[in-house]
Amino acid sequence: MALGKRGGIREVLRLAAVLLPMLLFAACGAPRMVPGAVEASVREYAQTVAHDITREGLAAWRRHFAESPAFFMASEGHLVFPTSASATAGIHDLTRIIQQIELRWGDDLRVDRLTPDLAVMAASYRERRVNFDGTHVEESGFFTGLVERTNGRWQFRDAHWSVAGPPPKVP
Repeated sequence: MALGKRGGIREVLRLAAVLLPMLLFAACGAPRMVPGAVEASVREYAQTVAHDITREGLAAWRRHFAESPAFFMASEGHLVFPTSASATAGIHDLTRIIQQIELRWGDDLRVDRLTPDLAVMAASYRERRVNFDGTHVEESGFFTGLVERTNGRWQFRDAHWSVAGPPPKVP
């Protein structure tokens, strides 16, 4: 790189501003993620979740929910799974009803980094299900979840689904 052609000292300072935090980060040996990396990593994780659920079915949710006393899932104003164990049992029961599922997150997916290992993920979603009795269900709504990075991988520590109802009537 020819520094004289690119602004000399300004280019060196710009590079130092970019590289120094990364070098310090690496030197500390802390397995923490920088802010932008957290958002990108959670976005990638969200796509992995949708892919796994669509490809493998409902049972794939189990590995995406934290096996932690802190885990819970709510839906439509009700605590559906108060614990990780209840999520495991509920998913098992639902795999007897739901044969196939397709999950798609909306383009409005957002990530709010709380710490290097915690973030809030929120997105609209569309889900198509085929039940073993042949019925088809299409649902859309909004999802929010707290994701936690443990042992180098993200999982949902808390989750909430809201199914979109009909639009309100304007008087």
